[in-house]
Amino acid sequence: MEVGSEYSVEKPLNREPLIKDLVSSFITQKDVYDRNHGAIRHLSATTHTVRVDGQVHTPLSLSVSQLQNEFPQHETTCALQCAGNRRHTMRTLLKEVEGIDWGDAAVMNCKWRGPKLRDVLLKAGIAAHEKQGNAGAAKMHVAFASQQECQDETWYGGSIELERAIREDADVLLALEMNGASLPDKHGFPVRVVVPGIAGARSVKWLDRITVQARESENHYQQRDYKILPPEAVDRKTAEKFWDTSPAMADMPVNSVIAKPQSEERVERDENGMVVVEGYALPKGDQGPVVKVEVSADMAKSWIEAEIGEGKGERWGWVLWRVKIAMEIGKGKRILSRATDKGGNTQEERPAWNLRGVGYNGYGESRDVEVV
Repeated sequence: MEVGSEYSVEKPLNREPLIKDLVSSFITQKDVYDRNHGAIRHLSATTHTVRVDGQVHTPLSLSVSQLQNEFPQHETTCALQCAGNRRHTMRTLLKEVEGIDWGDAAVMNCKWRGPKLRDVLLKAGIAAHEKQGNAGAAKMHVAFASQQECQDETWYGGSIELERAIREDADVLLALEMNGASLPDKHGFPVRVVVPGIAGARSVKWLDRITVQARESENHYQQRDYKILPPEAVDRKTAEKFWDTSPAMADMPVNSVIAKPQSEERVERDENGMVVVEGYALPKGDQGPVVKVEVSADMAKSWIEAEIGEGKGERWGWVLWRVKIAMEIGKGKRILSRATDKGGNTQEERPAWNLRGVGYNGYGESRDVEVV
């Protein structure tokens, strides 16, 4: 569906592809998920500017041309995913949650290109970092703002810690390109933030302003959404007292998903009684790459290591994996997957439930599979 006037604050564009289509390519080209809290903005690359202000020595107003030509350009392959990816699984396996009923495909693995946020901030001059080094940066935040009217706020915003923003190896970009072309309108043209490893909510699209400040963004979507609330928050009323004390989501957890066969699917064994299982896996935050994916067809009694194909060694991207596993003929079969990243993080069977259904990373599962 083409982006047009049918998308609005009341009815924003939110969609995910079929999981089997999503994993058909290492780089996500056409099957890209969309997450919005308001209408698509249509901006001009000729006139648009990004303001850099707050606790900097020299406030800047940068055109798209300046971002392209006055700073080194960097490219990174990175997966962006909605904090609510796999919410449907939490909802169905644990208990009811609030939010869009995302399946397993609210994620995209793309090539992004543009200047590093670090370089832009260093040009503006960061007083806290210059005076106190990393210790000063750790106490500060970089807030991003877009004048996109949203369902719960008159603008959209998010923030990350300054320490992450200025780390050379964090690869935070002001992306001007996606997969070798200018950003599409619906993905933030002409410039968006891309923060590898962190919940997609912080990778603000249609970027208007960058502010170095002593506190997190005050935007609704930083303060009153995208947080893993404690189990005691069981509804909106009981959640009220926890919003201010619960940290905003940052690093996404290690995760894996089975794309083939899917739940309730009929699958045929080969002549050796083997079934092909495929999927994707993601590392936790900045602790990539994924180094191992395992699959079980006997309720986690034993695990078989899958072959990691495309993406092997990618710190920020996903990996696509594949394995053949012996299965008996019959109905009601269950297949599980779990991933481990370089940092030693491994998926557990079930994470704790939370009201907003975010950060779900229980075992990848295909249930009620029929093997013939």
